[in-house]
Amino acid sequence: MTYNEMQAVLMKELRLYHYPVAVKFFFDESELEEFQRNAPEIHAPLKPMIFCQWEIAARMQGQIVYSDADGLGCGNARFCFGWKDLDDAEIKGHAKYVQDIEQAKRFVVSKPMLETKPLGIAVAPLGSIDGLFEPDTVHFYCDNMQAYHLAVDYMAATDTHPLRPNITMNSSACGGNVFSFVEQEFNMLPACSGSYNAGKTERGEINVIIPGTKFKATFQRLMDRIEKASSSITRPGDGFPGADICKNCPLIIFKKR
Repeated sequence: MTYNEMQAVLMKELRLYHYPVAVKFFFDESELEEFQRNAPEIHAPLKPMIFCQWEIAARMQGQIVYSDADGLGCGNARFCFGWKDLDDAEIKGHAKYVQDIEQAKRFVVSKPMLETKPLGIAVAPLGSIDGLFEPDTVHFYCDNMQAYHLAVDYMAATDTHPLRPNITMNSSACGGNVFSFVEQEFNMLPACSGSYNAGKTERGEINVIIPGTKFKATFQRLMDRIEKASSSITRPGDGFPGADICKNCPLIIFKKR
């Protein structure tokens, strides 16, 4: 299947509200030039924005967004992407979350970080990347049950159990994607304060991030389940998410005393 076809299946079968976001870190100049030459339309931040605001255009408006460090106004993301060294401002920016400055420093330096500075980063709806690039990560903004289905399919497809997501302070979208890319592992984490208010993550949504190298296997697991029964794990045979009925419902009966 093409990525466009995969996106159509995911949107239909998991009832996704947002497009899955394909994230690409460009380290090679020729690869970047090929992307810029072949992309039908590329959008760039008019002014520096935070990374999860780039993703708003991809997941909500279906736009391909590309920028280098000049279009990124978030210190957390710049640090995680290797575009900024550790400084006092970054440490002090975490003071409100922690017990003291020393703890803030330890927490910041323990965040996932790219060892090599990328030339730029693209975020795009999954369905738009055919012929442009292979995703380094695929980022879903989804609800609890959608996240569970993606996690279960990933575990089965990659023979990984249990999953151990990586949650860091104030860097869910940026640090979350870097972790999945660097470690080549599934990540599932709540919105941080920045992605909640500025990145427009709803209170009921959670981040699921799958490394691009393992995405197709995860998707194939969904397809195998659909062929055998349906996309629902909770009620196989039903459409997603399955009837909201307890397995022991006939036994859960209360009577007046």
